[in-house]
Amino acid sequence: MFRKYQKVVICIFLLVATFLLVFSRSEAPSGLKSAVVQIFSLPIRIISFPLKEFKKILYYHRTFEEYLKLRREVNTLKARLINMDEVMRENTRLTKLLELKRSAIFASVGANVIGRDPSNWNSMVIIDKGTKDKIAVGMPVVSALGVVGKVAEVSPEMSKVILLTDPSFSVVAVSERSREVGLVSGTLQGMCRMKYIDSKVPLEMGDEVMTSRLSSAFPEGLLIGEVISINTTNSETLDCLIKPAVTLSQLEEVLVIRK
Repeated sequence: MFRKYQKVVICIFLLVATFLLVFSRSEAPSGLKSAVVQIFSLPIRIISFPLKEFKKILYYHRTFEEYLKLRREVNTLKARLINMDEVMRENTRLTKLLELKRSAIFASVGANVIGRDPSNWNSMVIIDKGTKDKIAVGMPVVSALGVVGKVAEVSPEMSKVILLTDPSFSVVAVSERSREVGLVSGTLQGMCRMKYIDSKVPLEMGDEVMTSRLSSAFPEGLLIGEVISINTTNSETLDCLIKPAVTLSQLEEVLVIRK
């Protein structure tokens, strides 16, 4: 009878002895404990390795599907955030434009920039207002930041606006600080040039240039830009380079002054 269960008893004895050796508070050498642990942990690691790998394979597809789902959600949230930022920027622009419209003493109509003339990409824009909105050739066009240009062509539902940086654009202007009057016209470099200024006038870099009351097309006091360069080669008159106050490449909404 004993021989029948001899192997089982020996295995149980070895396991119990190992347990007592490892976890008892006896003074057994730590090296012996470590050796016993290494011997008995090796079969356990060998047996558990396939199980761990199988578990990885089993959960891989589930984890990958969750990853794809989370990535789609992140992309959706990014798109919504971009749209919200765009809406906020648009609201800011429209709020400033509305404030200008409310504070202005002249009648005006708001318009959206819907395109550019391919032949004059940097000097002309197309807006979504025309003769049905009482828009006429020559009417000034402004934004919340300052002068944009003036209407050059009109159709029933849209108009072409020539920008102030176009060489054919011109307006009578005045230096806000010195009150000297000159003629502002566009250049081919995306800037404006103010000419016919008395050389004795103390014009300085950074001076703001506004539309003058002498202008027949624009109301008085609209910001054109600031002086960034002064040419003093002529002894009697001087001219200066003006950086427009409006970033014309970023135009999206404008006001057309009707009266």
